[in-house]
Amino acid sequence: MAQMILIVEDEPKLAGVLRDYLRQAGFKTFWIATAAAVAPWVLKHAPAMILLDLMLPGGDGLDICLNIRTYSSAPIIMITARIEEIDRLQGLESGADDYICKPFSPREVVARVRAVLRRTDRASSLEVPGLVLDQSRYQATLNGCDLGLTAVEFRLLQFFSAKPGQVCTRQQLMDNIYPDERIVADRTIDSHIKHLREKISLANAATEFIHSVYGVGYKFEPREER
Repeated sequence: MAQMILIVEDEPKLAGVLRDYLRQAGFKTFWIATAAAVAPWVLKHAPAMILLDLMLPGGDGLDICLNIRTYSSAPIIMITARIEEIDRLQGLESGADDYICKPFSPREVVARVRAVLRRTDRASSLEVPGLVLDQSRYQATLNGCDLGLTAVEFRLLQFFSAKPGQVCTRQQLMDNIYPDERIVADRTIDSHIKHLREKISLANAATEFIHSVYGVGYKFEPREER
C-alpha cells in the first residue's frame, strides 16, 4: 500500500518535481500551496509524511509545524532557502524530523523521506506482546493464534498499531486501507472493525484493543478489561 506524502510548497515547478520523483519511488502525493489549507487536509487524510516549505503565502512554516504537532505526529521534513544554523535549529525545535536546504537534489529528498519513515515507523509502532504482523503474507497472529484476517482487516490492524493512542477518523481509515481510493460508507468501516474486534477477542478476550471515540472514530490502545 503506497504511503501518502503531503507536499506543502508554493512554487508549482518545484512541487511538480518533488511529486514526480516521489511517485516514481512508489509514494502517493498531494500538493498544497497555501498555509490555510494544511490543517483541514492533514486532519482529514492523515498523511504518512509532510514536506513543508518554510516560506508560504499566509503563514510561516515554523508556525505551521508547531500547529501540526498539536493534532498529528506525522513526520515532517522542512524544505527551505534559509541556510543559517539558527533557522535549522528553530525548525527542528518546532517539531520537524529533518531539514533540507534549497537547492537540493530530488533524489536526496526521496532518500531522506525513506530514512525518516523508517526511523519514525520503528519509534511509533506499538509493541503489543504476542502480536505479530507478517506483511508479506497479510497474516496477523496474537498469542500464537492466527487471527484469520481479511486483507482489509489486516490493513486496519496494521494502520492502528502504527498509531498507538491516536484517534483515527473514519475518513482517515478509508483513505489508508483502500489503495484503489474507492468510495466507502462509514458503516462499511464500522463493520470491518466489528469483525476485527471479534477475531482479536477470540485470541485474547481479556484485553480490548480498539476503542470507539464517540462522534470521531476509533483508537488503538490495548487495555485489560476489568
